[in-house]
Amino acid sequence: MQLPRPKPPRVTLEGRYARLEPLSTIHAADLYAASSGAGAGQRFAYLADPVPADAADLHRWVAANAVKEDPLFWAVVDEATGQVGGRQALMRITPEHGVIEIGHILWGPAIARGRVATEALYLAARHIFEDLGYRRFEWKCNNLNEPSKAAARRFGFSYEGLFRQHMWVKGANRDTAWFAMLDGEWPGLKRRFERWLDPANFDAAGRQKARLQDL
Repeated sequence: MQLPRPKPPRVTLEGRYARLEPLSTIHAADLYAASSGAGAGQRFAYLADPVPADAADLHRWVAANAVKEDPLFWAVVDEATGQVGGRQALMRITPEHGVIEIGHILWGPAIARGRVATEALYLAARHIFEDLGYRRFEWKCNNLNEPSKAAARRFGFSYEGLFRQHMWVKGANRDTAWFAMLDGEWPGLKRRFERWLDPANFDAAGRQKARLQDL
């Protein structure tokens, strides 16, 4: 492997169910709708940023973060509706070691735990392993965030350990659970994602026939 690897560019990543578009203020209104409403407090409980006070607040957040290179944000668009259903970012980008992390994930209720969110993760992983040639893809979360840890395992990230008092977030210590997948593991994980995402794996109502973790 030749290091360093290139930094991720601002490109659109297309899938069957999801599209990742570089975040911009044109996404702000839809992203506010996906970020607010019932359950917003829980969705933001383990994120560094607070629940947006209103649409203007979220617009300011998008404007400030859309220009950053690390974290590099994408809007997650539902291909079926054309609506932004959430956001995610590549962060702690370390080209000299070929290591990169996914984070700042907020998948709204319209896409969470479904095909759009799963394909959004798949598109990011495929991009960093196949297009950019990174060695290691990381997922980190607050150790109290059980849904995030379950999602990491479902997607095929391996648990690597607990970093105690790793961060200070929202006025409290954060113990961080570390997960990762490696380039050598990606071909097998890719086949599993693609089998799960195959339209034949879903019934007419969009319900899965086989679980991702069982394939």
